[in-house]
Amino acid sequence: MIKFKPLVKQMIWGSESWEISGVAGSETIVACGEFEGKSLNELVCEQKDKLVGKENYERFGNEFPLLIKFIDAKRDLSIQVHPNDEIAHRHGKSRGKTEMWFALPCEEGAKLYCGLKKQITPEEYKAMVENDTITDALAQYDVKEDDVFFIPAGRIHAIGGGCVVAEIQQTCDVTYRIYDYKRKDKDGNYRELHTQQASESIDYTVLPNYRTEYNLVKNEGVQIAECPYFTTAVYDLNEPMTLDYTELDSFVILIAVKGEGTITANGEEMKLAKGDTILLPATTGEVKIEGTVKFLETFV
Repeated sequence: MIKFKPLVKQMIWGSESWEISGVAGSETIVACGEFEGKSLNELVCEQKDKLVGKENYERFGNEFPLLIKFIDAKRDLSIQVHPNDEIAHRHGKSRGKTEMWFALPCEEGAKLYCGLKKQITPEEYKAMVENDTITDALAQYDVKEDDVFFIPAGRIHAIGGGCVVAEIQQTCDVTYRIYDYKRKDKDGNYRELHTQQASESIDYTVLPNYRTEYNLVKNEGVQIAECPYFTTAVYDLNEPMTLDYTELDSFVILIAVKGEGTITANGEEMKLAKGDTILLPATTGEVKIEGTVKFLETFV
């Protein structure tokens, strides 16, 4: 079981805490234990498939495939989109970015944008960006604790002020900024927009609902996302539970979002409390979790 030192980034709109990251230049460092002081990238290079799993190592090599964040938005984030793998490669990037949000307690009235609510063309999109009406085309949601939004590459989105979310995403820091409310940075400059790159990346499909509908069940795992890049479930425990990862050829990440408890694996015990993120190597077998704790479980 491995914990990392969070990497906190102050942004124009609030802050991000990168819990587990192998992004070049923003690698998280092991906080304690036998690997203390090593970066995640060093750990992958050293442990290889023992850490991430045989198939994952063959697929991703020495790059850890997931990035885990907590996002605290004091102000609205820019309207943005992320490219898929194919478009990212075309733009000289290593991969695209599919992600998901799990809402923590948010401020009353907090909202976010996710997806298009009406059909628009690429030409209409560019005109709406230019005349400051792009938000008129977006689906907006009130956000409350436990809400889930899955954001595949190509889906326009933006977290609003007052939202606090846990984010699980591909290891990629490519964002195409569509609209930024005419805000200026600390130097008095408008932040760069990526209108053309975004236009190439947007999926213009309109869906009736972009919020993931699910029922939280006590003391059972409930799957809330599944895609080629990660599978995620939420557990809300008030009874001891044993999870068996013996047959899983992947690392597992546990992200505590409420309460506290303890996790025991391979004779080692570790605290699992709100805000903790723990990486379980692919060699992990049975894991016992005790306490009153809600957490996300994600793996590739």
